[in-house]
Amino acid sequence: MVSPSVVALVGPTASGKSSIALAVAEAARPSGRVELLSVDSMAVYRGMDIGTAKPSPEVQARVAYHLIDLVDPDQEFTVQEFQAEARSVLYGVAGRGHGALLVGGTGLYLRSVIDNLEFPGRFPVEVKRLQAEVDAAGPPGSPGEQVALRQLHHRLAIADPVAAGRIGSSNRRRLVRALEVTEGSGRPFSSFGPGLEAYPPTSVSLVGVRPDPEDTDRRIAERVYAMMAAGFLDEVRRLADAPGGLSPTARQALGYRELLGHLEDGRSLDQAVDETIRRTRTFARRQWAWFRRDPRIVWVAPDEDPAEQVLGRFDGPVRD
Repeated sequence: MVSPSVVALVGPTASGKSSIALAVAEAARPSGRVELLSVDSMAVYRGMDIGTAKPSPEVQARVAYHLIDLVDPDQEFTVQEFQAEARSVLYGVAGRGHGALLVGGTGLYLRSVIDNLEFPGRFPVEVKRLQAEVDAAGPPGSPGEQVALRQLHHRLAIADPVAAGRIGSSNRRRLVRALEVTEGSGRPFSSFGPGLEAYPPTSVSLVGVRPDPEDTDRRIAERVYAMMAAGFLDEVRRLADAPGGLSPTARQALGYRELLGHLEDGRSLDQAVDETIRRTRTFARRQWAWFRRDPRIVWVAPDEDPAEQVLGRFDGPVRD
């Protein structure tokens, strides 16, 4: 069970969630009555710092920040593992008598925690086979890979049209997972659980930062350029050259995939940066589409002091 003193702050990438969350945690200092929990499927990887806009060491020294740097980037990390880790952290936060602020834009990871989603098992043989099929077609981002992914999507549409309708034809991670379960279990992936279209009552108070599309587009471009200036390319090169490299999932992270294309496939750096901006903007729109379907979220505009809105939703005082 999730404690009533849990609030979730959601919204598309570059909508200002991290700065709002930090303002909330700072308002609760020095007692640290609000602890932050990242809900970002890529921030769990150690060393993937710049490209995931991970909180700096200085920020982490000031406020309690959980669910980042959980595994090395050559490992796979599933939503089930995230769910278990998040539950453990939430029990610890509740035991300290503090509030927990879930902050991030990975919708499925958030739903896994607040709605106690149940997930089907793993089928390693199928995963290995499916990954090999896509890898054989070409490197990440190549035309060959895109053809292979469309073929997987067509296969899924035949076996489980409901799941295929929910998953984009270029989403490698989700396509592989859906086919892994469908072909490994003999049951459609969409048959497990009530589905993400159900929004049951939850003890978590959800606050969303309402995006302005033009402002979001501008902030995304500015953030990508700032990441490049901060050494993003060097970070990707260092991770790619490490003994274990990057797992298939980590390789698909925003910016990492594009910069790997520059380092490994000869794509120009300008092309890689432009594609990172385009892909991030598309991703932000998908996040908005995901979150706006949830009727439990109370939306606030950036000029409505979202930090105060969040602070007011904790069960009991969190300020000193």
